[in-house]
Amino acid sequence: MNERIKRVLANLSAMGLDQALICDPMSIKYLTGYYTFPHERFFALHVSREATTLFCNKLFPDATGHADHLVTFTDTDDPLPLVAAACDAGVALGVDKALPARWLLPLMDMGAAAGFKVASDAVDATRSVKDAAEQQLMREASALNDEAMAWLAAQVREGVTEQRIAEDLLGEYRSLGSEGYSFDPIVSFGATASDPHHEPDGTVFHRGDMVLFDVGCLWKGYCSDMTRTFFTAKPTAHQLEVYDAVRRANEAAAAFVRPGVEFAQIDRTARAIIEDAGYGPYFTHRLGHQIGMEVHEPGDVSSSHHEPVQPGQIFSIEPGIYLPGDIGVRIEDLCIVTEDGCEIINHYPHDVCVLDV
Repeated sequence: MNERIKRVLANLSAMGLDQALICDPMSIKYLTGYYTFPHERFFALHVSREATTLFCNKLFPDATGHADHLVTFTDTDDPLPLVAAACDAGVALGVDKALPARWLLPLMDMGAAAGFKVASDAVDATRSVKDAAEQQLMREASALNDEAMAWLAAQVREGVTEQRIAEDLLGEYRSLGSEGYSFDPIVSFGATASDPHHEPDGTVFHRGDMVLFDVGCLWKGYCSDMTRTFFTAKPTAHQLEVYDAVRRANEAAAAFVRPGVEFAQIDRTARAIIEDAGYGPYFTHRLGHQIGMEVHEPGDVSSSHHEPVQPGQIFSIEPGIYLPGDIGVRIEDLCIVTEDGCEIINHYPHDVCVLDV
């Protein structure tokens, strides 16, 4: 039984549970090394102190050796009696957030366990703290993203569209050796950046527009994510004021990170600077999110998250100001919590940059 599963079992025990059924494909990959996307088909890992049992459709790639027991079935089989047989009916069963009601309710009707409890936190808390190998992969993914950001800045030219740059970025990521996007890129020109989640469209760049890139790639199964905002003409005093407030918020939050502080306190540190600058109502989202095998993992950096940060956790710090019809500025980095602070793993500068277009 590997160390990750032992940590999950310890977390389950703290919740009063001795077994769990995990259906999230990325969590199964994290715990077993086996990955498939099941679409509508049943796919699960049962974990207990006695054994791990992987349930796979025979259409899936061979999962032999990825768990203590492998149970297979076909499209015409009902997998749920097989699952019930693997469960201890005398104790409660932890289930994760990815188990659909169409399978949970029949398991309940079968009496597969003495009770059912949402136990996603047992796996999420384990995934949240990255080991040394994971941290290194995240550094490497972010290094590729630094290179991609330099490429993106060079693509800005009169007449180019947001959509064209976004589409061409995939080829650049692949040329750098990555598996592709970790999420659909955000490319925003001028006022479109005032929408934090703007989808690249046919908006044409004109010299003088501010340009925002929020992009990330996938490297050996781990995600990067970074945002930078550029000028393309001499900035106005107003633009510089907004940019400076966001930059200071980003850097102050990063300087505040250390084990034991609450995620909410990190958010507060950045938000206070933007509020003091007079733009509080225009910072419309949480400060950040945890990241790893998925670009958004449970455990955000927000005013409602009061857990203390731990060494090995990785999350984004991405303050922004969005003035409708005017401009949007966001500066985002990823940080790894260390024993006495944090390590920023993006190295593309925060300095005011006027692109030569």
